[in-house]
Amino acid sequence: MSTFPPRECGIATFCQDLYNALLAQYEGPFSFEVCALQEGVQAPGIYPNHVTYRLDTEDIDAYLELAQTLNRDDAIEAIIIQHEFGLFGGAYGSDLLTFLFSIEKPISIVFHTVLPEPNPFLKMVVERIADLVTSIVVMTHTSAELLKRDYVLDSSKIKVIPHGTHLISWGDQKELKEKYGLADRTVLSTFGLISSNKSIETGLKAMPKIIDEFPKVIYLIMGRTHPKVIESEGEQYRESLIRLVEELNIGDHVRFVNEYLSLPILLEYLKLSDLYLFTSKDPNQAVSGTFSYAMSCACPVISTPIPHAKEVLQGNTGLLFEIFDSEGLAIQAKTLLRQPSVMKEMALNAYHQSQHTIWPNVSVAFMNELLKITRMIGSSEYKMPAINFIHLRRMTTSIGVIQFSKISVPDLDSGYTIDDNARALVATIMQYRVEPTNELLKGIKTYLDFLIFCQQEDNTFMNYVDKDGQFHVQNHYVNLEDSNARAIWAIGYLLAHSSDLPQPMVKKAYTCFQRTMPTFSVVTSPRSMAFIIKGLHSAYQHEPNRVYKELLTELANKLVSRYQVATEEGWNWFEDYLTYANGVLPESLILAHELTKSKIYRNVALNSVNFLLSQTFTQDQIKVISNRGWKHKGEKNANRFGEQPIDVAYTILALSSFYDVLKIERYKDYMKVAYSWFLGNNHLQQIMYDPLSGGGNDGLEETNPNLNQGAESTICYLLASMVLKKHCAENPIILPDQTLPVSALKPVSIS
Repeated sequence: MSTFPPRECGIATFCQDLYNALLAQYEGPFSFEVCALQEGVQAPGIYPNHVTYRLDTEDIDAYLELAQTLNRDDAIEAIIIQHEFGLFGGAYGSDLLTFLFSIEKPISIVFHTVLPEPNPFLKMVVERIADLVTSIVVMTHTSAELLKRDYVLDSSKIKVIPHGTHLISWGDQKELKEKYGLADRTVLSTFGLISSNKSIETGLKAMPKIIDEFPKVIYLIMGRTHPKVIESEGEQYRESLIRLVEELNIGDHVRFVNEYLSLPILLEYLKLSDLYLFTSKDPNQAVSGTFSYAMSCACPVISTPIPHAKEVLQGNTGLLFEIFDSEGLAIQAKTLLRQPSVMKEMALNAYHQSQHTIWPNVSVAFMNELLKITRMIGSSEYKMPAINFIHLRRMTTSIGVIQFSKISVPDLDSGYTIDDNARALVATIMQYRVEPTNELLKGIKTYLDFLIFCQQEDNTFMNYVDKDGQFHVQNHYVNLEDSNARAIWAIGYLLAHSSDLPQPMVKKAYTCFQRTMPTFSVVTSPRSMAFIIKGLHSAYQHEPNRVYKELLTELANKLVSRYQVATEEGWNWFEDYLTYANGVLPESLILAHELTKSKIYRNVALNSVNFLLSQTFTQDQIKVISNRGWKHKGEKNANRFGEQPIDVAYTILALSSFYDVLKIERYKDYMKVAYSWFLGNNHLQQIMYDPLSGGGNDGLEETNPNLNQGAESTICYLLASMVLKKHCAENPIILPDQTLPVSALKPVSIS
């Protein structure tokens, strides 16, 4: 229940964005419909089809009629009400109580405004609302504290979910300034439906002092006049602003964009802005969507001290000034404009701080709230994101895939590794098999050529290559055994799928694989053994060679010996600790079992994978071993945070192999739960990928994701996505109805 477009209203836009985000992220168990709030009876047909109900907020009888209609509809499970006091009839919107007293459905109400120090009647209205709803959502912790302190509400009912923002790609400010004819200008901006409450004159009065020191500055005032204002006074306020611009003689430094901007254009304007000015004169404005949008576009904010600003600008993302204080605004603006490095840091901080507010994350929070109030825990059905190689292509040069990225911008100085190029080769072949394009084939050639370039005269591989394509000195003091093994895995994978690829490419890979075979028997690392087993298993599909099978058996026996030495009651593993990429170890043995039919390999594989699942799965989530401190035998996990995509992806790859070999449906359930980690089913309830580019976030920390989209995390996300799509062709990804049996996985005999 909310205002809804085409009505021009910030809450209408919020509701539309939330509706779209829920549809984009989830398939069920709910469908979503809208009841549009409107004043009076408007002409039919102006709303989209999903607006199935309307409420005339000026008609007190309509509230009761709507409640009775909704009560009769058994399909309606829950109702979200977007609340602003002025949206409903009666003093402080008290007519809404008529609806709430009569409705028999679970209600979550979203308070867009929370007024401090309420008078007795206002307090009574809010208390009654709180009594009649199942949950209360506010957008800032300040609002939550006000409800608890000034209204004495039950804190267990209150949930903080931030105002949503749109997905924004990092960078490209320079290009956007050129696009809009602002290439040589320093841009200040503000946007929204124009009214006197925004006190835009405060910003205009600050401009002369800013212009004196920064003559190329321009102030963009974006947005049409608020429809309510036009009804009551026409364009008087905008005209007064135009006159003020003339009086101050700043016409060359102010541009009015008198439009209701489409979202893509609005976001481009915000991305090109150097500073965002928020000049509201309402000290009790709880939250501002415009403010949130600016921060999500990496724009430092200078704001009056509304509660939202005081809360979110604490992290070095902007500055405050007092209401109506144009001189204070000018001082703050000049302070930042004198320090480009500080502004750059603030922009980065604003982008990082606002990522938990992007609509996919906000939709996860709202869905969890809906599941809670309807008591349908665990019933969410995720949509499978599209496979997107944009970021991987961006990270790839003529040499290979670059190792690291600063957010989504490749960091060429980080150079290249055989680790990443091996994974990229596997992922690109995997996608090429379902989408054989020249662009993907070019990527396969690039990654294979990199691996061959790294192969030395002694048949081993170097790992580190600098930005100029030269071998890095790091190769000489780092153990390269695991890196070599990953290269062998990737080349073997190419051979297994050689029928899809040009034969000259296959011949090069075959020669490379044959050359490296003498190195297989001397490896000592369990992970190296496992990756080489995977490579040999794949190469055997290309050419059922007796030597491949003998080498695979030799390495599998070594792994079993490692298992027998390390395992004891309650610890069924190959080492005395769990570290990274653990899934490859049991996976290699189930593949060895498939090739040799050895029951010992099968049973060790089952024991070890079940042990790994018991250590990394809760009842409805995966929580992989932290990279801050490995899990040691006999000790509790050293750290609960610091989860990396490589561990989630390698778990999914392992489960895929177990399902392929044993056809046990339970492994598909584990795969789905593990993959949902990327979709927000994690302790932060935040997505771990970039829907715009297909990049994967580098890690999940205690309070935030690492937003850098390096090669490893991006490729691992793509590998996980493609494997899941192979096994779960249905859309959506339906998580298992019952909790996973993580505590009931019993070891089997390895004799």
